[in-house]
Amino acid sequence: MSKASFWEDQKRAQTVNSERAHKKDKLDKWLMITGRVEDALTMAEMAIEEGDEATVAEIVADFKTLEKDVRAYEIETLLSGEYDRSNCVFTIHAGAGGTEAQDWCEMLLRMYLRWMERRGFEARIIDDMPGEEAGLKSVVLEVNGMNAYGMLRAEKGIHRLVRISPFDANARRHTSFAAVEAIPEIESDVEVEIDMDDLKIDTYRSSGAGGQHVNKTSSAIRITHIPTNIVVQCQNERSQFKNKESAMRVLRSRLFELRRRQQAEKVSEIQGELKDIAWGSQIRSYVFQPYTMVKDLRTRHETGNIQAVMDGEIDDFIWTFLQMEAGRISKPADSGKGVDEDE
Repeated sequence: MSKASFWEDQKRAQTVNSERAHKKDKLDKWLMITGRVEDALTMAEMAIEEGDEATVAEIVADFKTLEKDVRAYEIETLLSGEYDRSNCVFTIHAGAGGTEAQDWCEMLLRMYLRWMERRGFEARIIDDMPGEEAGLKSVVLEVNGMNAYGMLRAEKGIHRLVRISPFDANARRHTSFAAVEAIPEIESDVEVEIDMDDLKIDTYRSSGAGGQHVNKTSSAIRITHIPTNIVVQCQNERSQFKNKESAMRVLRSRLFELRRRQQAEKVSEIQGELKDIAWGSQIRSYVFQPYTMVKDLRTRHETGNIQAVMDGEIDDFIWTFLQMEAGRISKPADSGKGVDEDE
């Protein structure tokens, strides 16, 4: 950056500057954490020598907080993928199970929104489709923040719910499914060719919240990319222009993701991950009855505190998945089969 010619290529300069800022942030966090550890150890040694039990207890409490910060930092070190630092287009679709599945879709949305809030991510719903009786058929969010895609890609797959249905008059146990999809939001400087002649653009009246203007004018946008049959829509902005702008961003990301998959020659495998939102294809099970447990079928990580998970405490699931992906922990021999022992 100190070279006289550095800023002649503005595009490259911005990329390098962004990379420098990212590395500096990572280094600053590391220095802060190691400094806190060293300070705590020094204080602990002094407190033990002086027999100051109150200070020792205080240091132990501080270490519990520090442990959480170290875990959060370790998650960041595991995110080394090309697009892990990107913003994310995050989608939840209700699957098999009717109204029960649509309610499950809305429950997952609440869980992820709480997690995003804790993480400091900015989440914006750009499209949602309400269920007939309750819940949501689908919802699409733009999630902005450092490492949003890197962390949320750990959630991609089918999520299974087992509970006594509140919609069943006979109080029977039901199983429902929802599909979660995460793709990186592509920056404007990444080239994605879109021929406007390949697009079918429809306008319609919004069916969601937003007030009189949104619901009484044709401000909602649906864009169909004819060659790939990819359909995106946005209805949560008051302006048709803003809805179109958001829909085009999502389309660019989806087309880029499709191209990336095709280049990796895994398109059929990746499409298969979300092909059937039903039995035998889930990545995680959430059991409310007859016992309480959340279990990830890829890593075998589990917890009995299902309420905490539904309140957005899913960092341990993400952390364990990223560790397994990086080879820091062994992959279970039967992971990825999508079948629970209790089935």
